[in-house]
Amino acid sequence: MTWWEGVQESRVLVAPDPGTDGNGSGRMLLLRHPKSGKATQYLFVNGMLQEFQWFKNLYGSWFLGDYTSEDGRLYLSTPVDPVFIMLPIFEEARMKKGDDLGKFRQLDEMLFIDGYPGYQQIMSLVENCMQVVCEVKEVGSLKFFRLDDTKVLRWLCYKVCQLKQTLPKLDKNYAVQSEKDTLVDAVSILGEYLNEENWLQLLCNHLKLNILEVTGKLQQANAEESNPGLYNDVFQEEQSDDKKATIVKKGRQAKKIKLETESHNIRDMFSRASRKKN
Repeated sequence: MTWWEGVQESRVLVAPDPGTDGNGSGRMLLLRHPKSGKATQYLFVNGMLQEFQWFKNLYGSWFLGDYTSEDGRLYLSTPVDPVFIMLPIFEEARMKKGDDLGKFRQLDEMLFIDGYPGYQQIMSLVENCMQVVCEVKEVGSLKFFRLDDTKVLRWLCYKVCQLKQTLPKLDKNYAVQSEKDTLVDAVSILGEYLNEENWLQLLCNHLKLNILEVTGKLQQANAEESNPGLYNDVFQEEQSDDKKATIVKKGRQAKKIKLETESHNIRDMFSRASRKKN
């Protein structure tokens, strides 16, 4: 069975070709989102875990051969570090209480999650990647893992440094803003994969940042006080992503839609053609 079988509706997805750099197979996996805990689809292909992003214009569809797909969204699969996905699983599995460091557990124990068989399919990937944030003990041929807070914090700081170096190369606006603003943006991006009460708060404390500023809640509060109408418009746009063209992050002003000056409405074209015939 190929990974796309069982999909009821057609979608346009840009993803790695399983046949170019792998064993010719890929799998759709249902895993928990690391921040929300909600069931989320991921693509496991060529030994890499990929998450899905999508973009949609206000009006659009796809012509696929003789078939028209009403869903005009363009889906992209992009690599995601499995450590982000596994942090909440390993955090829960160690059963830490107070100052106790928690228990060492075997992978097959931790990855046996009712309703989520997908974790079992990425066991070898998890074993390799999670050693960077875990203490590992070997007893004979068995390996036991326990999440280590110090290693997690060091790994998160490394991710922040990588983002700080990369962001100015992606957008010239990052190059002219202050170092603190770039730091806040980098942590905010990581915050989309982190639980606020645990790892995001720990990271903010270490970097001496206000977590409200990082999550955008501070900007939300300022926006409400200074211009309630603007904030409500942005918030409503987020809540109706199927009806809007752009998803706007909370607390950030929506970009204005650029109108094409030389464009024409397709209805006008047909109406002009009809008048000519008459």
